[in-house]
Order: sequence, then structure tokens, then C-alpha cells
Amino acid sequence: MRIAVRKERPAGERRVAIVPDSVKRLAAKRIDVSVEAGAGSRAYASDEEYAAMGARVDASPEALLADADVVVQIRQPSVDDIRHLKEGSGLVSLLYPLSNGDLVRALAHRKITAIAVDMIPRTTVAQMMDVLSSQATAAGYEAVLIAAAALPRFFPMLMTAAGTIAPARVLVLGAGVAGLQAIGTARRLGAVVEAFDVRKVVKEQVESLGAKFVEVGTQEDAQTAGGYARELSEEGKRAQAEAIARHVAKADVVICTALIPGRRAPTLVTADMVRSMRAGSVIVDLAAEQQGNCELCRPDETVVEHGVTIIGATDLTSRMCAHASQMYSRNMEKLLLYVAKDGVWKLDFNDEIVAGSVVTHAGEIVHPKLRASAGAAVEVRAAGAGQ
Repeated sequence: MRIAVRKERPAGERRVAIVPDSVKRLAAKRIDVSVEAGAGSRAYASDEEYAAMGARVDASPEALLADADVVVQIRQPSVDDIRHLKEGSGLVSLLYPLSNGDLVRALAHRKITAIAVDMIPRTTVAQMMDVLSSQATAAGYEAVLIAAAALPRFFPMLMTAAGTIAPARVLVLGAGVAGLQAIGTARRLGAVVEAFDVRKVVKEQVESLGAKFVEVGTQEDAQTAGGYARELSEEGKRAQAEAIARHVAKADVVICTALIPGRRAPTLVTADMVRSMRAGSVIVDLAAEQQGNCELCRPDETVVEHGVTIIGATDLTSRMCAHASQMYSRNMEKLLLYVAKDGVWKLDFNDEIVAGSVVTHAGEIVHPKLRASAGAAVEVRAAGAGQ
């Protein structure tokens, strides 16, 4: 099997899907690597380093794809990108297929075996392949650093000749991997940290990092069987909003990390809550790419509303490009070696990881959730045609 590593196309994206250290280990398992020239340069991995590890470096993107059995990348491709893939080849990438129907159909039409790494189940076996967790680690860390840089106050308590400086108060919304990393980083910088999550099971994890868990006062637990968060009931949402409002008003920094798979991010911080914060406070919204947890967030922009700086950067992981690429690459190693034996695809659709992450195969949409939604879409179109 030969995998191709493309240069990431989106502007500002600095990561690379496979780093030089992974090349040799993959080759030992009969997986050869071709790399587009300059693919790793923004993550400080040179073409010479790839070549030294045994990778083939192609100056031509067309040549790269011509004999690639599988293309491995980070950012989701465009529908136009799919047309350049060899028919019947494979693609391993972030795809967000639940909200990208046109892309899924293009993959099926091209007979691409597509693995959506954002759909890998969160199980013990899949832990080493969990791209969302590894990249969230980088994002949570960077979010606190940019918040500290933007806040016109110290994070730690300081005892100075001019008096005592009180520590900053940080509120983290969402205690997944990014949230927990943000909590740990903010605590290491000396802030007083509170955290909220709709999943009650994370309370112990939050408290183990030295933060206070924000209690909502309802017994509803929004954790799914897969460990992700689901949407709360209307009553749960009201109780949540009241609790968050009280803690947002006291916070110097709010780090938003809450996401629901396949849905837009939940709005947790309203415009009224922003108004309640004191001037100079900072909100960093890690959910900006999915429309944000803060009502006033604008993706890829930093805005000041009511004296509060709201940072909607979507490139936080990319800013940590060296280590983010290293972690993504190790995830890819584990995934590729799981779905390929002796350099050949071995897709067992009775396997939980394969069934959960393979989107299209042999010209068909094979993921159960996507098949169901595609069928519903066909029925809607048929009904419309008859009216």
C-alpha cells in the first residue's frame, strides 16, 4: 500500500498529517509513503527529513495522487478535490460527514473508501487513533495562552510591594479533552478555575485538576453511550443558562469548548451574559468553527463587544503545529495499521471502529447514520416532486 500525504490547502493551516518519524514505522508494515513537496515545511518537517526516512517526495500533486492507494490529510477536502483522487482509492481525513452531504455523495460517486477520523468511536481500543482528542489537547492549551495574552490582568496571585494582586478567575465551558487541558493550563498559570459540563461524570476529573465544578441543580445527565454530550431538555437548558450566567458575570476569562457531534455548537454565552462581564474580560471560543458557544462570536475574528474581547480563532490547533502534527501522525499510524494488514485494506464492517468511521466504500454510502439520512433526503425530494 502506498499512502500520499498532501500539503494542507486551507490558508493558515500549518499541520501535516504524517511526520517523518512515522514514515519508517509505516514502511516496516509494508505501507510506503509519498509526500507532496513542502507538505511539512510549515510544521518544521523538511522534504530532506522525509527523504532520509524513506519517503518519496513528489513535486507534482498530480504525480502524488496518480499511484496513491490512500490519501491521508487533516482538513476535509472540497468536492473538487475529490475529483482528483484516483477512482477506487482511499481517503483518511476529517470529513464531518453528518453536515457535508455533498462531499459524502462525491466520495461515493468516485468509489472512494473514505474514513472520517472525526467519527472514530471513543473506546479503549480506539484511544490511540482518537484524532479529536489529540488535536483538542493542543487547542485547549493554546486557548489559555492567547486568553492570558489578551487579558490586561495577571493570571496568578502576586504579592508585591504595591499590594496583593488577586488571581484571575477562569470559567471553562465544556470539560472534554480541550476543556480539561484548558483547566490544567489555567491552573498552572495560577488562575482560579471553575468548569461546567452537562456530563456529570466529568466532575471528578475537573476537581482532580484543582478546579471547581459548576453545579446546575438538575439531575439530568447529557452523556451519550459513546461518551459525547447530547442536547439537554428545555428544562435542563433553562437551569443551565441560569447557572452559567451567574458564573460568567464573575469571570475574567471564559473558555468555550462545548460541541455536539453532527450539530451546530450550543449557545451557552448570550449577549446579555457578555454585557454582565467587566470591561477587559476575554472570551476564547473554541467552538467558533461550528458557529460558536458565544452568541457574539465571529469565526476567524477577534471582536470587542461591551468592552469584552471575544476571540473566534479557528486555527488554535494549527498554531501548535509541531506537536499537533506529531500527535495526528501517531493517530494515523495506529489507524492505518488497524485497517490494513501487510499493506492491504482489511475492512471488517462488523468491527466497531470500522463501522463507526468508514463513510463510503465501493461506490456506496456505508455508514448507518449517513445511509439513514440519505434515505430520508431521497424521500423528501420524491414527496416534493409529486406536489
